[in-house]
Amino acid sequence: MTSVDVRKVSILGKESIHCGFHLIPYIAQTVIETLPSSTYVLVTDTNVGNLHLAAFQKEFDARTAGSNARFLVYVIAPGETSKSREGKAEIEDFLLLNKCTRDTVILALGGGVIGDLVGFVAATFMRGVRFVQIPTTLLAMVDSSVGGKTAIDTPHGKNLIGAFWQPEYIFIDAAFLETLPAREFSNGMAEVIKTAAIWNETEFAALESRAAEIFAAIQTPSANFAGRTESTRSPAQQLLLSVIAGSIGVKAHIVTVDERETGLRNLVNFGHTIGHAIEAVLTPAMLHGECVAVGMVLEAEVARQLGVLSQVAVGRLTRCLKAYNLPVSLSDPRIASLPAARSLSVSRLLDIMKIDKKNSGPQKKIVILSRIGATYEPKATVVADKVIAKTLSEAVKVVPGSPSKSPIRMATPGSKSISNRALLLAALGTGTCRLKNLLHSDDTQVMMNALVELQGAKFDWEDGGETLVVSGGAGALSVPRDGKEIYLGNAGTAARFLTTVCTLVQTQSAGQRTVITGNARMKQRPIGPLVDALCANGSSIDYLESQGCLPLSIAPAGLKGAHIQLAASVSSQYVSSILLCAPYAAEPVTLELTGGQVISQPYIDMTIAMMKTFGIEVVREKDAETDRLLDIYRIPKGTYKNPAEYNIESDASSATYPLAIAAITGTTCTITNIGSASLQGDARFAKEVLEPMGCKVVQTETETTVTGPPVGQLRALGLVDMEPMTDAFLTASVLAAVATQPALPARTLKDGSKPTTTRIIGIANQRVKECNRIKAMIDELAKFGVETSELDDGLEVYGKPVSELKQGVSVHCYDDHRVAMAFSVLGSVIKDTIIEEKRCVEKTWPNWWDDLENKIGLEVEGVELPSAHGVASASRPSEDASQASVVLIGMRGSGKTFIGELAARTLGWQFVDADAVFEQKHQTGVREFVQKNGWPAFREAESEILQELLSQHSRGHVISLGGGIVETPAARDILKAYTQKGPVVHIVREIDEVISYLGEETARPAYGEPIIDVFKRRAPWFAECSSYEFVNYTGVLNSSDAVASDDSKATPSLLSIRDEVARFFNHITGQQPNYAPNLAKGKRSYFLCLTYPDITPALPYVQDMTAGVDAIELRVDLLRSPKDFDKVGPYIPPTAYVTNQIAALRHKTNLPLIFTVRTVSQGGQFPDHAEKEAFELFFTAVRLGVEYIDVEISWSEKNIQDLISRKGHSQIIASWHDWSGNMHWDGKPVEAKYRIAHGFGDIVKIVGKANGLEDNFALHHFVLQMQAAPDAKPIIAINMGVEGQMSRILNSTFSPVTHPLLPSKAAPGQLSFAQIQTALHLLGQLPAKRFFLFGTPIAHSMSPTLHNTAFEALGLPHKYELLETATVGEEIKAAITSPDFGGASVTIPFKRDIMPLLDALSKDAEAIGAVNTVIPLKREDGSLLLYGENTDWRGITQSIKRSLPRSILVPEAALVIGAGGTSRAAIYALWKLGVKTIYLFNRTRSSAETLVDAFPEAKVKLVDELGAWPKVGPAPTVIISTVPASATSLDPFATDALYLPTTLFTAPTGGVVIDMAYKPAETPLLALAANVGKNWRTVMGVEVLLEQGYHQFHLWTGRHCPKSIVSERVWKVYSMSA
Repeated sequence: MTSVDVRKVSILGKESIHCGFHLIPYIAQTVIETLPSSTYVLVTDTNVGNLHLAAFQKEFDARTAGSNARFLVYVIAPGETSKSREGKAEIEDFLLLNKCTRDTVILALGGGVIGDLVGFVAATFMRGVRFVQIPTTLLAMVDSSVGGKTAIDTPHGKNLIGAFWQPEYIFIDAAFLETLPAREFSNGMAEVIKTAAIWNETEFAALESRAAEIFAAIQTPSANFAGRTESTRSPAQQLLLSVIAGSIGVKAHIVTVDERETGLRNLVNFGHTIGHAIEAVLTPAMLHGECVAVGMVLEAEVARQLGVLSQVAVGRLTRCLKAYNLPVSLSDPRIASLPAARSLSVSRLLDIMKIDKKNSGPQKKIVILSRIGATYEPKATVVADKVIAKTLSEAVKVVPGSPSKSPIRMATPGSKSISNRALLLAALGTGTCRLKNLLHSDDTQVMMNALVELQGAKFDWEDGGETLVVSGGAGALSVPRDGKEIYLGNAGTAARFLTTVCTLVQTQSAGQRTVITGNARMKQRPIGPLVDALCANGSSIDYLESQGCLPLSIAPAGLKGAHIQLAASVSSQYVSSILLCAPYAAEPVTLELTGGQVISQPYIDMTIAMMKTFGIEVVREKDAETDRLLDIYRIPKGTYKNPAEYNIESDASSATYPLAIAAITGTTCTITNIGSASLQGDARFAKEVLEPMGCKVVQTETETTVTGPPVGQLRALGLVDMEPMTDAFLTASVLAAVATQPALPARTLKDGSKPTTTRIIGIANQRVKECNRIKAMIDELAKFGVETSELDDGLEVYGKPVSELKQGVSVHCYDDHRVAMAFSVLGSVIKDTIIEEKRCVEKTWPNWWDDLENKIGLEVEGVELPSAHGVASASRPSEDASQASVVLIGMRGSGKTFIGELAARTLGWQFVDADAVFEQKHQTGVREFVQKNGWPAFREAESEILQELLSQHSRGHVISLGGGIVETPAARDILKAYTQKGPVVHIVREIDEVISYLGEETARPAYGEPIIDVFKRRAPWFAECSSYEFVNYTGVLNSSDAVASDDSKATPSLLSIRDEVARFFNHITGQQPNYAPNLAKGKRSYFLCLTYPDITPALPYVQDMTAGVDAIELRVDLLRSPKDFDKVGPYIPPTAYVTNQIAALRHKTNLPLIFTVRTVSQGGQFPDHAEKEAFELFFTAVRLGVEYIDVEISWSEKNIQDLISRKGHSQIIASWHDWSGNMHWDGKPVEAKYRIAHGFGDIVKIVGKANGLEDNFALHHFVLQMQAAPDAKPIIAINMGVEGQMSRILNSTFSPVTHPLLPSKAAPGQLSFAQIQTALHLLGQLPAKRFFLFGTPIAHSMSPTLHNTAFEALGLPHKYELLETATVGEEIKAAITSPDFGGASVTIPFKRDIMPLLDALSKDAEAIGAVNTVIPLKREDGSLLLYGENTDWRGITQSIKRSLPRSILVPEAALVIGAGGTSRAAIYALWKLGVKTIYLFNRTRSSAETLVDAFPEAKVKLVDELGAWPKVGPAPTVIISTVPASATSLDPFATDALYLPTTLFTAPTGGVVIDMAYKPAETPLLALAANVGKNWRTVMGVEVLLEQGYHQFHLWTGRHCPKSIVSERVWKVYSMSA
């Protein structure tokens, strides 16, 4: 036999674990010699089989030749879906079919799925047969293969059915890892790290420091079976085997002590309680080890919260996991970009955790670490749900009260500023330095990682991670390996310091450069002055995106030295950056600071003091005559000499928070390690801020103690200059908010300000920190009702008593640690204050929330925010994107102002016009400014305005920009950066319309060149700078203000531009995405497939064709530009043509669109290999705000994932089509396709082909199985062909339907909506319902005609009938409680009388005080709930919106004539539309006064004479008459009727007039409007009836009414009776 060296590990008293390299011959020989059998069965999957099966076959065949033993192979589909009851049964059937007996030996070759599944088969086949584990993944080697656990999954969870069954051998062949993808290796390293974390700190330390070597071990293939023997084993192989065997050894020991998991074995589940719950939601997109990695960090945080584990240990664990490319939080982009991640709610995870084998009944158990290498108990610990929930929650609230730990004595984490400086100094120095009290945070981690990437130093840990040992590199730095970018997140200090550090990198080869980058916010933070200074000194630094911001590309060997000038009025960190690196410049440096007042001088002094400690003395020059210090520094050349030990001060900025809590709650707090001798400017906070506010402050050199005044007795500060401690201004601001006592006399403001005013100055630099902190404090304090004023370099805060501040405020933290911690101080006295982004404190004080509870004594509760804030909704930026302001760009004349005002009105936001802001700021018009200063000056000023608007109005605004904003690279960079935070919408209008408009416009300066040339130049810039596109095609719409012929009868609800604006902006912002509501569980939904090459000719029939459906599928692959109609074969429609088609469709329907591109092989017309072009079209769909995008899973995963990450609020339908007829719904392949689609899509779509009726039943069974899973998603599952029609009938999600008016069916076997409803009724799935009209007299009502026509048109089996009674009595009671009751209309005189019979009313019905619609709803328990609604006001609203001239955004004034019941609906409709003044006229004034009192929120004014408006009031542009037509007259001398004067119609804009009377067809009011009302549109009462009836129909059936058919029938009947 070939010589083999194996390392054996004992488990359960037997050396059955054999570890080595290239073991296949050894495995075959060992198994055959020691496990004699008649049959050896190897089970593997297709992936592993392709790699290793041939070698096993060869070895086993050779060794069984000549014997009676058989060697059989069974190959299954890869993936978790095979690990099921069905998968187990298939293997068992194979064994039985091959007459395997009890002496059979089964070999499991593969990863954890194979091992678990095959092990369970072995445990139960013939009541147990021998088996061997041959794991091929690192995860399986170190975890699932060891210990004898076997299991399968069920829809209820993972590994819930299984057995303990020990393998005879476990062969660990580390050579298998050479073919393992890097991600899978990292996946396994999670378990290795876990084992070390619970058991062996020495092993953990090795993993921390040797990540690069361990990775290298699997990245170098071993030639000629190197490593099979020890003599051929490389050091990397030795290390890898040592890591694997060491990890296995720990688990083997634990299993030996506790085989059946009664206690100690629980420990190997560290990270698994939470990790398994995460995995249950995210599988298969995220791997087991990746989920466990996040679980480990979260469970370590649980231990920290319990006061058992230090932050040092949490930080070490996090860093170690990151070193192996593992995610450590749910906000990791790999998780956050997944559609399934939106389901990671706290409640969902806790619910999944209920089903865990470690639990004791309802009590959840978690393995709690006490330190790295040890656990709190030798078993899992019971942890309360609220503790777990607090860790999982993305938000928290502090429970107000007096700190129970007072007098508090505590230290804050190490100073971030000093930590970062110390790390850099020690790394650049010579020798070894031990850093004590280093801050363990995101920022310091970023700095360490960057220095490691630059190969500038070596880091090791001592004292359990309390001490960082830095082995300095003496300034020797290298470009990161393989061109890797250095990612800095939002770490501003690291970004500024490393910019200069990277110029010190030595040249290794020509063309190499170092790239430093960061997150979206970091890419907005300024670094220009530092880069300018370095470039002026000879460094080569390029901006890769926005001018003046990261990312940067930096050339090596670039710091020349000598004289350097630096503008230091923005950030002191620029100064410190050059100071720290100056000793390594080519020449001694003289640093001169320019630009006026230097910001934060104490931080510069801190840097100089620390440089001195490390052996370099900086000299600051003085004025020879006055001895005044100058802003000139001389730094000699040299090398830092590391002190043996450096103790880092506690963070003075962080200390302000516990001290402020003492101040605001009247308690005492002592902070150690910070006193008067501190290097940090913020150490002055206690004496210079808290003491003047009334606190008692005692400060020694090393300690600070603060005792607050009695609660409510804080003094205002008056004037305070916080320039020396700018970061502390946020803490001062929240204290100032509740400071109600006047300031001390010396500080009192002399300008007449309120006595409770605190004026903070000297903090202008805080606008360019993690966020614009000044604006953030103003906006968030406003939520509490605190008034503030913004100053050029600060703000004023006007204190109020705590009792007057609003409770229940949700504070947005802008991903800024200081904002979060400052408002936690306010939360200690204001009830239910929610801090939304609790994790942002990880930047400087990761355990702040734990320390707040454990060391300060204030209870902290976790808060789960509404889903709009969900931790991981796909493509959601880190801020709450639903509130991020919308920016509009586009050519002048494209309609930005009109669209913007409509959008703002729709969203309830503020509209801001950049031109108006410009004119207000510069006190001149744009035209005048350009004439005076020229275009370049204007463009520069315009860019400044843009920056200000995005900073000051970042949330809840619609911002319209000038057409030329894209002309400068700087402005384009700003806009492109903003697309990562909020929507930038390009407003598109036909260029001819733009030219026509600009020919008449005079407010802006002329271009000086043809408009078409300007348009062509800007078009690509608009596209580049925008994330969305809104098409304002007036060519598709009717003319805006011209009075069109009355088309209401032909197209009863022609969609207005207002509706499309509302749909688009609600959708893209996520305020109200335009999804199909019938996608909900228990409902049926349908979409119409449009198969036109050009949909324009079909637009008049869209209303008819879409009746009843929930969405429209636009088959983009079938579109064909008119100029290409004669072309045959596969075709790619031009993007512009597709955009035009969607724009045209949008102006006819607001139904959601499904955007589908089907290739030839998928049954469509798009070329099979045009993937790039297909995804360009998909991204066009996203830009256009398309609701659903159908994406075949056969496209490349990279492109699909890219689309998912950028899809915004569009949803993905992940589809698979099999036209062959060979796909079996009960087979594994279709389940595998489902899992892939489930991972990609929000909706899954699988289409097969039926060969017989039974295929439909198999499909139905498959759907029921998939929908039973906890993570089920909506699924479209249908069979094509005539035989598959039953599947279309039974499918409940988005069934594709056709219509007789379509030129062709989109697929064979398609049915119409009406056909499916008829079939459902015949199958008993759609029982017939009875609908009624209650009232009297009702014999001539149009309602039966309306609803019965609709039922008939849609194939619904229901019937609408009249029920005329004298009162609301027993007949009506019997009708509404009958099992077949479907709903009822209610008319006079029963609209109020019906209300006592109902269980609930809508808010609208309550406000109006009348019900006209009864809807039977089912409660969760199945019982009936009768719900009252009012649709009268909706009919009025829709009639107004449809008919109002486009020039009227919101009517200034409206008139209601009459004060009866219908008047109530009219007033309510006008109020909901936002009409500012509602005139009310009624001949009986007392009745009108009653109506005024009924709507206190509406501004209703009584008028005594029609046509005579108050002098200051505008004329109405909406007139609604609710009196009978016979009660009105055009005769001024009529005595028995109300005279209607012509002065009713004096509004110059025109408007809309509605007469609610049904008869006669032309009432006196409508006749008058037609004759004298210029630009007035008339609406008859029957039209309002139709509109409210359409809505009523939708409420009852969930279906859109077939309006054209219904209106035509109603008008015909009406005409006959008129």
